[in-house]
Amino acid sequence: MFDRLSAALLCFFLLPHGCSNPGSRQNLRLKYRATGTSPEILALYEPWFGHPKHISVGYSSHDPKVIEKQIHKAKDMGISAFIVDWYGDREPFIDESYKLMQTIAAKKKLQVAMLYDETDEEEGATDEAIADFRTFRDTYLAQNAPGREAYLTYQGRPVIFIFPKGNHTDWNKVRSEVNKWNPAPILITENLPDKYMNAFDGFYAWVQPGSKGWSADGSNWGEDYLNNFYDVMRSKHPDKIVVGGAWSSFDDSKASWGLNRHISARCGQTFTDTFNYWKKYFSADDPIPFILVETWNDYEEGTAVEPGIPTCKDQPQAIPAH
Repeated sequence: MFDRLSAALLCFFLLPHGCSNPGSRQNLRLKYRATGTSPEILALYEPWFGHPKHISVGYSSHDPKVIEKQIHKAKDMGISAFIVDWYGDREPFIDESYKLMQTIAAKKKLQVAMLYDETDEEEGATDEAIADFRTFRDTYLAQNAPGREAYLTYQGRPVIFIFPKGNHTDWNKVRSEVNKWNPAPILITENLPDKYMNAFDGFYAWVQPGSKGWSADGSNWGEDYLNNFYDVMRSKHPDKIVVGGAWSSFDDSKASWGLNRHISARCGQTFTDTFNYWKKYFSADDPIPFILVETWNDYEEGTAVEPGIPTCKDQPQAIPAH
């Protein structure tokens, strides 16, 4: 029942409807569009559960059976790829999780990609990023790497996401290095272009309340942020890859780093609104390539959609599916 509902909802959400604003479309066309008639649905996957630094969620990210069940559920929901956090050799536990995910995903026909967590250390950030990228290429993108065929590509190039932290990395130098790869990867980072705009091929929206800030009741769900993100990408950077963001809620009260920040699920409306918001700025015949669900399983910041989308009813509804 849950899986059938998930699939039905995702089909509904991916139809070219809702949140339309014809006046905002004009004649602008994206350079990079969806390969099909609608964006490919990705989900951010946190691979650290079972490690003592993180809360217990009842499973280990190193359990192959758990991973298989997660892949099965994600596919039933219309998700085509897990974007998996990766820290290089700073986090061996997470590296092992990634290895398992890529290997199993290849067998179960799900795509995977790496989200590189930038170091927050000031010294040596650029050299570390370059070394980490080389390690990842040689370990997971080489032709003989286990599960290599599962890796997410766009126009024949591997897609790598970046999660910025310390902002001490010179991404122009990293770009120069990875341009030597064959093929060179697509690099996509969070939010909007900055001084390293030319180093990145695209940008993704990330869960946040926007300029109004966090509200105690969680009512600032991110509308003004998404308005700004899509408007800037459409009007100023149509030559970049646009990755939409979709989230159901936020609550970091369980996280050791939490600041008691909240975004209300609003009986599932927050997910509906964020999932469809790209349609306000891009027409049905000019769909963005990807939507990133944030997140599949971050229980510490209360964004997990793995158990379904929170509602005001007894049972959670499921993620909008394909």
